[in-house]
Amino acid sequence: MKIGIYPGSFDPMTKGHLDIIERAACLVDRLIVAVLINPNKKNGLLSIPDRVAILEEATAHLANVEVDCFQGLLMEYAKLKEAQVLIRGLRSTSDFEMEYNMAQINKKLSPSLETIFLMTAPEYAYISSSSVRELVYFKGDYEWMIPKAAFNKVKNIQVEG
Repeated sequence: MKIGIYPGSFDPMTKGHLDIIERAACLVDRLIVAVLINPNKKNGLLSIPDRVAILEEATAHLANVEVDCFQGLLMEYAKLKEAQVLIRGLRSTSDFEMEYNMAQINKKLSPSLETIFLMTAPEYAYISSSSVRELVYFKGDYEWMIPKAAFNKVKNIQVEG
């Protein structure tokens, strides 16, 4: 069984994330969408349980996708889950440079784990979680950038500013 992991912060999940998840699910037998618990980022827009709930709702139509969360090194998590593949989404060449470097480090740490880069569909290439967070903060229109499950959670958040 080919197991893949698509890690990220997903704060919040975007339609670009969903695009990558749907396409990655076709490449592996089991895809784990793993929310990174980063203790250095305490002021996220959404809690970890909310991110997990959004991802679960948005991917419910994909039978081979499960949602989890992890803390620590991705390589250790991948080993624990017996994964063979890491999935990384790319929006631009600047994403590639950073992701390429990380893939090389990951390959050194875990030679049997492969990284697959998927280009986000062009219609989502300019959408990022950080741009959604900024639109939420300044009360702009972001509904079109995120799946309905994410919008239903985010629309009720009161951001101080």
